[in-house]
Amino acid sequence: MALRFKNLDGSGPQPFDRVFKWAVADKLAGRRRKSPDRAPVPRVEPDLALLATPPAPGEGARLTWLGHASWLVQLDGVSLLIDPVLRDTISVVIRRNVPPGVPVEKLPPITASLVSHNHYDHLDLPTLKDVGAPIVTGLGHTPVFRGSRLPVTELDWWRSTKVGPVTVHFVPSQHWSRRGLNDVNEMLWGGFIVEGSNARVFHSGDTAYFDGFKEIGRRFPGIDAALLPIGAYDPSWFMSRQHMNPEEAVQAFEDLGATRFLAMHWGTFKLTDEPLDEPPQRLDAEWTRRGWPRERVHVLPVGGTLTVRNG
Repeated sequence: MALRFKNLDGSGPQPFDRVFKWAVADKLAGRRRKSPDRAPVPRVEPDLALLATPPAPGEGARLTWLGHASWLVQLDGVSLLIDPVLRDTISVVIRRNVPPGVPVEKLPPITASLVSHNHYDHLDLPTLKDVGAPIVTGLGHTPVFRGSRLPVTELDWWRSTKVGPVTVHFVPSQHWSRRGLNDVNEMLWGGFIVEGSNARVFHSGDTAYFDGFKEIGRRFPGIDAALLPIGAYDPSWFMSRQHMNPEEAVQAFEDLGATRFLAMHWGTFKLTDEPLDEPPQRLDAEWTRRGWPRERVHVLPVGGTLTVRNG
């Protein structure tokens, strides 16, 4: 059956024989790297009093890491969630390694939830229902939310919508989608540019390294913060078509022309074979190798907050 959506380079999801080799054959044969399911990951108690009121226009964007790819992004009087997954487990059996930065019941009022794609570690329907905010996502996702009473805005790549005074742009990523047995690539995946009065924030969603980062940077110059994934990359022969390693994420940051790098997609769920706490070590080594200013890279603790703005 023809795929509804493909990557910019025309590629689709991994062939079944590669999935079987990684998930079954290599595991049974003991060829996969072994590492613990748990690891210490820094977490701080969030400043709930601060988070209760989003920054006013001209005050920049306040970014709070909730764990994995989940963020609270506040700017211009608006509070947005991106890929909120705040429950203890995903896919029934994968448990959190570290509690969410802010539990659902302590979040400020949310204007909209942005969902990059339909994989369960990014689209958690119970969390989204508990939040109760309208959804902004890629084409084809409306069936997931049928019966939820959540309004859904679907966007194609390079299309935009307004959330109050804030503009949300949906941009390409190098990935794929599947939520059930027969819906491969029927829902569009991507990332987001969130643009306010004096801050522009990029969230990549799930992605491999690809030439699209240069095009995103060209279309949206002056990105103040790039929220980029650094985990879920081992083994590279399989994962590199859908996830970045830390070194590739640093190259993506350079391609984007962004001012600040904020790490995500590590330490929360054990999805692949590398140790949970390895990605920031490799990120630090690559940043050091390049000799770049330390104030431009941020590995926030879960629950940590950073404010960015133009100039």
